[in-house]
Amino acid sequence: MTLFIDWQPSPEAFALGSYSVRWYSLLWCIGLLLAYLIVQRLYKHQKIADDKFEPLFFYCFLGVLIGARLGHCIFYEPDYYLTSWKGFIEMLIPFHQMPDGTWKFTGYEGLASHGGTIGLIVAMFLYWRRMKLRPWVVMDNIAIAVPMTACCIRLGNLMNSEIIGNPTDLPWGFIFHTRDALVSGALAPRHPAQLYEALAYLLIFIVGAIIYCRWYKTQKKSSPTPSSSSPSSPSSPFTPGTGFYFGYCLATIFTFRFFIEFLKKEQVDFERGMILDMGQLLSLPFILLGCWCMWRAIKQSHE
Repeated sequence: MTLFIDWQPSPEAFALGSYSVRWYSLLWCIGLLLAYLIVQRLYKHQKIADDKFEPLFFYCFLGVLIGARLGHCIFYEPDYYLTSWKGFIEMLIPFHQMPDGTWKFTGYEGLASHGGTIGLIVAMFLYWRRMKLRPWVVMDNIAIAVPMTACCIRLGNLMNSEIIGNPTDLPWGFIFHTRDALVSGALAPRHPAQLYEALAYLLIFIVGAIIYCRWYKTQKKSSPTPSSSSPSSPSSPFTPGTGFYFGYCLATIFTFRFFIEFLKKEQVDFERGMILDMGQLLSLPFILLGCWCMWRAIKQSHE
């Protein structure tokens, strides 16, 4: 047991008086802030007006939060949230009704990445219609930054000791001190699935950023003002606006998500005995969409 990592951090990062800030919430905010700064830089690179960037954070924040919350409640716990008024209200507000009838602030306990992705796409549809921007330009720029946010969110799951892996005898197994980590009444080392995902998403971000930076440097050499907002057909599939980065983000993130699910403990009881769990089933459409977007971008660049 001494070879394994004993993992029992406090879920609270710090306290401000009687109010405590949890690691999960803090890392969510850090992930969104990093995405905000990255996309802001991309917009400047591509000479997209500042007034078109300013509303973007508002759309992204609400889209991801609402989509992730509804996704968890509808995909993973419909029996609780959709069968009573109490559950329906708790789905919409960050409070939980206690047995004595009082309401306690709990935050949104339960957010699903698939729902967050759908919510983000819907929010981007509303944003680009209002801002009169080309849809693929918006989606590609957001997609370059999204893996960094996903990395931070999974680190938040790690600090919460949630979404844990199956038991393992590997020396880097984590001993999570939670009820879900019990095996036959005792704690057992498990795969740190959250850490695997965080590292994978960080790598996906780095690769995507390298592809973009190479395109930008090439364009800068040939033109003093590289831009992706021109409606003309791009000569490179890596030009933001082709849909390549959007496809790359979906295909890589959800392909990794599909395979990492085999190492995870089931999140809800109804997944027991399923050949593919809910996370894998929901990942398949995103993988197919991502591959199609990359294929389309490459095909159009050769026409």
